[in-house]
Amino acid sequence: MIEIGAQVDLSHPPDRVWRALTDRKLLGRWFAEADTVEGVADRLLLHTAELPGFEANVEVEVTERQEAALLVLACDEAGRLSELTCAVTATSQGCRLEVREVTTHGAWSADQHDPREQQLRQALTVRLPAILDWLAFQQVDLRRADGGMTAELPLIGAPGTSGRTRRRRRTLVAALVTGAALLAGTAAWITVPPESTPTAAPASTGSPSPSVLAGTTAAAPTATPSARPSRSTASASTRPSRTPSAQPPSPPASAVPPPPPAPPVPMVARYETDSSRLFGYTGAVVVGNPGGVPVADWAVVVTLGEGTTVDDVDGANWRQDGRAITFTGAAVAAGGSQTISFDVRDSRPKAREPESCTIGGQPCAGL
Repeated sequence: MIEIGAQVDLSHPPDRVWRALTDRKLLGRWFAEADTVEGVADRLLLHTAELPGFEANVEVEVTERQEAALLVLACDEAGRLSELTCAVTATSQGCRLEVREVTTHGAWSADQHDPREQQLRQALTVRLPAILDWLAFQQVDLRRADGGMTAELPLIGAPGTSGRTRRRRRTLVAALVTGAALLAGTAAWITVPPESTPTAAPASTGSPSPSVLAGTTAAAPTATPSARPSRSTASASTRPSRTPSAQPPSPPASAVPPPPPAPPVPMVARYETDSSRLFGYTGAVVVGNPGGVPVADWAVVVTLGEGTTVDDVDGANWRQDGRAITFTGAAVAAGGSQTISFDVRDSRPKAREPESCTIGGQPCAGL
């Protein structure tokens, strides 16, 4: 009988570890892809043929099961039989997982034993904690009472924009609107033609009326005309008017352009390292929209260090170009937020945070 085994202390409760052991999709993320065997309950086919220390896929069947405590599997690897035991024990910090496999028929070669045990240890100490951290992040409720998602992580205003500056901006916009309305009213008043008013007849004071003067012009003394023309006549005949003869009509009130709309409030973002491990960490970026309208066109760019890769992204679409990871997603409602979580694998023993994080060219808070 040959035995291999490993154990690890985890900062997670037993029920979460149990879920990672028994959920087929989660098992495929930290150990090996698994398919159900049709017609047989509690039997799976693990795709282990390409893993170090394995020569073929392994067919497993549950022989003993104690919820969140013990799982025993009978394994068949191309005729080589073994028994795999997974024991979960609660501790003050979380739980301890011990995995032990012993052969019951056949044996592993010397070239298989060490790589197989190393593969098991790496899965338990690196990949399994990453999946457990990811599950824990999904279960965190960032809401505080009825305050919404932003109550736990308050949004930060645009850089350099204080409350006094925003009040001055609103006052300036109001003044522009009032000035535009006064200008429109003045233009409308100028374009209205004045009403014609009949000239009143002069009051009777004993002087002869114009008709009487017209009949007695022969007897009246003739006034000698002045040799020098009057100032008004000379001005009208010798100096051209500065006012063009044909003036363009004044624009109607409706033609006055409205004041320009206020510029949109930029999006903000905050980065946090949710958990750190020996060979990686889990990061989270909370994208916020402090403006008054939804924003659909946003992008967060996270630049990682050398030798790192991203996996298990939740909350956004993503693409990688070298060390730069670009996250995009659905529109963020006015005053709302969107949380992005991602798992980073680092080949170095000491995990590091991203080198930079920006949204719309502006740096993220918290980094």
